[in-house]
This record gives sequence, structure tokens and C-alpha cells, in this order.
Amino acid sequence: MTDKYIRPTKDESFMEIAEAVSMRSTCLRRRYGAVIVSVDGRIVSTGYNGSPRTRANCTDLGVCLRQELKIKPGTHYELCRAVHAEANAIINGDPLDIVGGTLYLCGTDAATNQPTAQNRPCPMCERMILNAQISRVVLRGEGGALVSIDPRQWEDDTPGRIKARILKQLEEEKQEHTDGL
Repeated sequence: MTDKYIRPTKDESFMEIAEAVSMRSTCLRRRYGAVIVSVDGRIVSTGYNGSPRTRANCTDLGVCLRQELKIKPGTHYELCRAVHAEANAIINGDPLDIVGGTLYLCGTDAATNQPTAQNRPCPMCERMILNAQISRVVLRGEGGALVSIDPRQWEDDTPGRIKARILKQLEEEKQEHTDGL
């Protein structure tokens, strides 16, 4: 036999599971899946992005308001029907098993079926991750390489930083509007 079997790392294996979970997403723009693994290596929860229970999914409605309004990715989450994959995984898990664990987050662009490169979760999900006391987050970075992050190292979401981020977004939107004229 000439081909040597290469066993995937734990991070690679759990990321593949997160990708499989993302296929349950009901979002028309991005499919995200999350897997939370306990300190001792057990999968304790999974989640994908989709509408809250008892509410119609975007795939059922056939419309994405954010897409219709040409909302820039990473902005104006309040216009989205979906609960994020990370939030669903935290909600679905036993808090005692989650503490100190690792969250794997995998995203795919629904239109191109290509992996999304993520720098970090959205600010609200970051807060939930911190409150759940998750000790590590693994994401796919540029080129598909896995990136491990200690959530405690994220910059604090102080009012000054939030204001600066909003002002930057508004300036970018204004510039895009000006460029489009």
C-alpha cells in the first residue's frame, strides 16, 4: 500500500462536524454551524443559524430582508431573522459541560458554497461565548487554515469602541452610496 492514512487532528475533525451541522442552516446568505466540545473532548452541543423556534425560516419564506436591502455582511444584524449558530449551540448545551470547553464555528457562503473566512464572531455572540465561559474558539481563517482564539483576549466591547465601529460602518456606507452615484 502506497498511500499513508493521515488521521485528522481533533480540531480538524470537530470543524468537519461543524461544517456538517451548518448544512441544517435556514439562512439564504450564509450557512453556519457550531459545535461545543467539553474539556474532556465530548461534543456537548451543536447549533446552526436559523429562525427562532415557531417562526418561519428564510428558506421557507424565500426571502432574505438583508439581501433585499443590500445590507453589507457583518452589519445590521437586527434586520436578520436568524439566531446565530454560536448562540444556538450555547442555548442547547448544558452550562456545566460548556464551561472551559471549545467552540468550533464553520461558515459557508450559500451562493458560492465556498467557506467563509472569519476573524471572529459578531459582538453579541462574543458576549455569549464569554458568559458561557468557553475557553477557546476555533474558526477557519484565510485559505481555510484553522485559527484558535482565546476569547478572553478579545478587546473589550467598551462604549467607545462600539461608537468607533458604528461610525466607521456609517462612513463606509456613505462612501459606497457616494461611489454608486
